Amino acid sequence: MRVDIITKEYPPEIYGGAGVHVAELVRAMRAEAGDPARHVDVRVRAFGAERQEPGTTSYAVPVELADANAAVQTMGTDLQIVTDAAGADVVHSHTWYANFAGHLASLLHGIPHVLTAHSLEPLRPWKAEQLGGGYAVSSWIEKTAYEGAAAIVAVSEGMRADILRSYPTLDPDKVRVIYNGIDVEAWHPTENAEFLDSIGMNPAKPSVVFVGRITRQKGLPYLLRAAEQLPADVQLVLCAGAPDTPQILAEVEELVRGLQSTREGVIWIDRLLPRDELSAILTAATTFVCPSVYEPLGIVNLEAMACGAAVVGTATGGIPEVVVDGETGRLVPILQVQDGTGTPIDPDRFVDDLARVLTEVVSDADLAAQYGRAGRARATEAFSWEAIAAQTAALYAEVTGGGR
Repeated sequence: MRVDIITKEYPPEIYGGAGVHVAELVRAMRAEAGDPARHVDVRVRAFGAERQEPGTTSYAVPVELADANAAVQTMGTDLQIVTDAAGADVVHSHTWYANFAGHLASLLHGIPHVLTAHSLEPLRPWKAEQLGGGYAVSSWIEKTAYEGAAAIVAVSEGMRADILRSYPTLDPDKVRVIYNGIDVEAWHPTENAEFLDSIGMNPAKPSVVFVGRITRQKGLPYLLRAAEQLPADVQLVLCAGAPDTPQILAEVEELVRGLQSTREGVIWIDRLLPRDELSAILTAATTFVCPSVYEPLGIVNLEAMACGAAVVGTATGGIPEVVVDGETGRLVPILQVQDGTGTPIDPDRFVDDLARVLTEVVSDADLAAQYGRAGRARATEAFSWEAIAAQTAALYAEVTGGGR
């Protein structure tokens, strides 16, 4: 069976969880190539610069659209992919950027379109800040693709509920849950005292670590406000970049400057770190924090758990399916406005609750270490990419009537 996987992100151009998911899924599926009973011929069609990987084709924005709205550039890239999908048995797209190509390829070539939902446009209305009128285009693409898909993969039960709430005309039977995963051989506890010293992080002191893009959904401004209440000796390490808009970057910059003027140990790394360096930070963390107001699952939580870090996360989306409250970390309660933004009904209370839970965890190093050990065990046992690849291949066989 030949499957064409369409994605905006693919190594080396990865900036979020969707790209990690695709890269690991492809790796796991190709590892099964020696087993005829489970063999899937995976072809990757990715946005971006030329790649040398066999079975992978890259597509750049057409030069004629260089000055177009970002959503229109995406459509132009997708149109180049559609023709090349001829001969596939299944086309599998990831995020709205690739959904348009998947949907058209399905119509043009008469093949099933499977898509994986990593986020939902109706639950990210702040994207209008970034895309302008392109947000209406991306929303239309996503809705059309979801309604026409043969199957939709949700990366958590929480995500499945969001999909059915956002698109109530969908047949619930075609929305399946297949979790994100983690490679615990690649992500593991890593000691690197020299690197930690170079960034100013002292592993002997308590620390809270955040890793994520600077977007509304990641909740970084709430964390920065909560950090004002943390004990004075607690370090705050922010691995945060790729801002959605100049406005949210300016907001984060102002909050970080305010913290740095009143406390020591506020470290901001705005570049993309290689895995070994990020693993060293996560290993040294007393606790990792995921203050997201919207998170389908959160691969970054699995990465932190695999490195042996306790995790404090918002009790929203798929996070409670990863973080076991009181076992692998703690969940922070949140009541949210039901307008798609995920905004806390009472932002001050959310900030206070976040500060309170973080303080409880970083103030008890033994308990945090216990959470971290349990988290690595859970990541190892429950989120294997090999199992996820097998479930995905079974879904391909189902939508093709058994495969060939």
